[in-house]
Formats: sequence, structure tokens, C-alpha cells
Amino acid sequence: MDRASLIGLVLGVAAIVGGQAIEGGQLGILMQPAAFVIVVVGTLAAVLLHHPLPVFLKGMRMARWAFRPPESDALATIRRIVQWSHTARTDGMLALEKYVNTTRDPFHKAGLQLLVDGADAAKLRDTLDVQIVSYETHERQAARVWEIAGGYAPTLGILGAVLGLIHVMENLSDPSKLGGGIAVAFVATIYGVGLANLVFLPIANKIKFAIARQVAEREILCDGLAGIAQGDNPRIIEAKLKGYL
Repeated sequence: MDRASLIGLVLGVAAIVGGQAIEGGQLGILMQPAAFVIVVVGTLAAVLLHHPLPVFLKGMRMARWAFRPPESDALATIRRIVQWSHTARTDGMLALEKYVNTTRDPFHKAGLQLLVDGADAAKLRDTLDVQIVSYETHERQAARVWEIAGGYAPTLGILGAVLGLIHVMENLSDPSKLGGGIAVAFVATIYGVGLANLVFLPIANKIKFAIARQVAEREILCDGLAGIAQGDNPRIIEAKLKGYL
């Protein structure tokens, strides 16, 4: 669990609610179902129009990364690479086939298989670089679902405020309702700006941070396997890869 995300979300909500209470405003006025529907459903509609459905659904699933990011242990990856390097140095590249059958990670498995198949360092790096770029591109497209939502939400908030003001104008004959009506209208703007800056954009950036960590781990693996392919000393490989840390 990423405690920073949870603490940040709680503090963000507390800042708005607390500020409203300090100003002496009624907390109930912030609870406007109509404004919430306009902003949230409208933003959802805009994002669906912006992205293909598979990308949208993947982006929704990736939201959990903001609170429970995927496990990543670069130091453990380096230790495995050094172990593979010792094995290849003493028993030959074909001895790495036993690790291919026991490795769960598809990227690790693909890299080891290239070594077993006799790929040289340049071909191995080119092949793995294509996979790294493809992975990063697809993951970032999904992360942009939340980034795009953060761009549309404030605009939908303004739209909700305008619709609320139109309703207020319909009741100009009763001045006693104008103040409360205008206040309710601007709650939609609070929803739009608040969700964008306290939820959508922070989630997008936290997801991109997790993606960057996974890409860095894949680059470590690519460099390590290339070092094994060209016969580098395991200690040299380890020293080089620890530079990533």
C-alpha cells in the first residue's frame, strides 16, 4: 500500500471541507448530486470519446497502481543477472535454459531465451529495446486516461456552473432564492477543479512513476543480458548495473 497516496487523498478532501467550515459555510451545500453527475458523468463521456475502449478499461484498472503499485525490486533483478552471468561463464550459454523454464516474467524469459539461442549483444539489445519501447508506449497510453480526465473535468465544472446559473435566472422573480442558487451553481466548478487537481492528475502522475520504475528495471535487464552475451566479467556487470540504483 502506498501510504503517501492515501494520506494525500485524505488531506485534499480535508482541506476543502475544513476550509469551508473555517469560512463558516454549510458543509451540506457542497453535496450537490446534480453537479456531481454533470462533472463525473460528463468527464467519463469525454474520456470514452477520447480513447478506444480497451485503452480506457486498462486505464481504469491501472488506477489501483496509485495506491498499490506493482512490485519492483531492481536489486533482486541485478542479483539474478549476476547469478546468470556466473552460470554462463562456467557452464556456457546453454546452461541458462534451466532459468528460462523457471522464470515467470515474460520479459526475463524472452531475454534468457535469446541468450540460449546464441544472439549476440547487439541483436539481443535491439530485440529487447523494441519490447521496452512497446511496453512503455502501451502503458503510458493507459495512464493518459487519467491525465485526459484531469483536463476535461474543470471544463465540465464550468459547464455545470453555467447550467446552474441558467436555473437561477429562471427564478429572478424570487430574490430570496438567488444567493443560494448561485452558490449551488458554483459547486460544480469546485467538483471539476477539485477532482482534476486532487484525484485525476495525481493518479495519472503516480501511474507514470510506476511505469518509469518498471521500464528502468527492464533496461537493467537488457544491459545485464547484453553484458553476458559479450562475455563480460560478472563483477563488471554488477558494478555497471548498480549504477542504475
